[in-house]
Amino acid sequence: MRVLKPDDVYALDINARYLGIDTRLLMENAGKSVADVIRRRFPDKKRIVVIAGLGNNGGDGFVAARHLASYGYEVIVILLGRVAYIKSTIARENAEVLKRMRLSIKLFEAKDSTELTNIKQYLEEADIIIDAILGVGLRGSVRGLFAEAINLINSVKQRKGVHVISIDVPSGLDCYSGRVQGPVIKPDITVTFHGIKRGLSEEVGGEIIVTNIGIPPEAEEFVGPGDVLRIKKLIRREDWAHKGDFGRILIIGGSEDFSGAPALAGLAALRAGADVVVIAAPSSVADIIRGFSPNLIVKKLKGSFLNHENVRILKDPEFISRFDTILIGPGIGVKEEVLSISNELIRYFSENKRSLVIDADALKGLSIKNIPKTGNIILTPHDGEFYKIFKIKCPKTLKERGEIVKKKAKETATTIVLKGHIDVISDGEQVKYNTTGNPGMTVGGTGDVLAGIIAAFYAISENAFNAAIAGAFISGLAGDFAYKEKGYELLATDVIEKIPEAISYTRRFLES
Repeated sequence: MRVLKPDDVYALDINARYLGIDTRLLMENAGKSVADVIRRRFPDKKRIVVIAGLGNNGGDGFVAARHLASYGYEVIVILLGRVAYIKSTIARENAEVLKRMRLSIKLFEAKDSTELTNIKQYLEEADIIIDAILGVGLRGSVRGLFAEAINLINSVKQRKGVHVISIDVPSGLDCYSGRVQGPVIKPDITVTFHGIKRGLSEEVGGEIIVTNIGIPPEAEEFVGPGDVLRIKKLIRREDWAHKGDFGRILIIGGSEDFSGAPALAGLAALRAGADVVVIAAPSSVADIIRGFSPNLIVKKLKGSFLNHENVRILKDPEFISRFDTILIGPGIGVKEEVLSISNELIRYFSENKRSLVIDADALKGLSIKNIPKTGNIILTPHDGEFYKIFKIKCPKTLKERGEIVKKKAKETATTIVLKGHIDVISDGEQVKYNTTGNPGMTVGGTGDVLAGIIAAFYAISENAFNAAIAGAFISGLAGDFAYKEKGYELLATDVIEKIPEAISYTRRFLES
């Protein structure tokens, strides 16, 4: 079972919502699963106290309280704060339900130490205490009223022998670091959802019971908005942000035969949020590329194709240090000299710890033997390019494609985006499938758009896999939005113009 970090949990919730599963249903299932565990384990107990925080963990506790009351238990709920202060809409809705259950549930609000002390007796009289204070969102140590409540529960448990059940994780466990850094609940049982959370063990959480709350496998295996929103800089920008905070991209591409490819990649990177895009292109096409848009900065190289005279310029440490991500390949051509220089640059950039995206023509000169195993490379092949690199034909069966891509990504220490009807993305440890996109995107240039988006995301995420899966999703979704307007006769430039709409669409799933 995969260990889940907080970002994994949030991504799963959002992806489930994208699939049409309301977060209310997940909270309902979570709370009921806790109530059912208690009903099975403690059928003879009478008094239950739920002590809840102001987030969704508290919401799970409210649902558990409602079900336990319906099972005939005497239920008291202590909210650490006021119902009006509850951050989550669905948690607040469940708290409002409890306020109306006057016959079966007593609800107390404790907003300070004095009010908590006044209801201490209820904890001491309880047979079972349910910890619904804090979930996976805690960073660092607990302070203030929540810390007091945790210490109080632990002292009551020690003196009275009451059973303590934690919801999802014991309150006080920092699942970002996987460590306890302050006061923490010491439960007998932790009922956790979908999978083990980082830092959760029997030593910390007592007996661990993993329950299924209805998150389907597709929320984990298929790319969704939750995966895009792992890249925090896509969610919002600070008021004091300045040029460069959201990525500086260098694109090495173009030749006398191809001028559009690097321009499309550059414009896609800008529409994906990159602050600066510089295209290094041969003099034969530099002015043409510059003419596509005043937003593109073009560094003119010598000659009609990438050549040895350009290597010194492109290897200049001061020059390449300006960029967060380098994309190499769009339109560089397939001359033997060009591919040899491309491989030389790839090796140099990778060994100098530059985040690197290798696309299009630059893939054609690669072999499994000459890919630097430095862990900072994203490859974006289609089936033919994948075969040229790895000498393996990819099957059509999705799971088999996933296994092969994962194996080759692990062997080369790269992240691979195998483009197709359904994209397959792997970093050698994880595999994700992306279903956005449509047959209209067979038009030339959409691969360059994808590469530009991935490069932009890699510059602000510093995680190749996250950048790759987010890029594949947004590129395909932008293509789907373009299809709604243009049909199958869409152009790569139509896809570029829909990138901001696709990113905005994913942000809507933050609302709960």
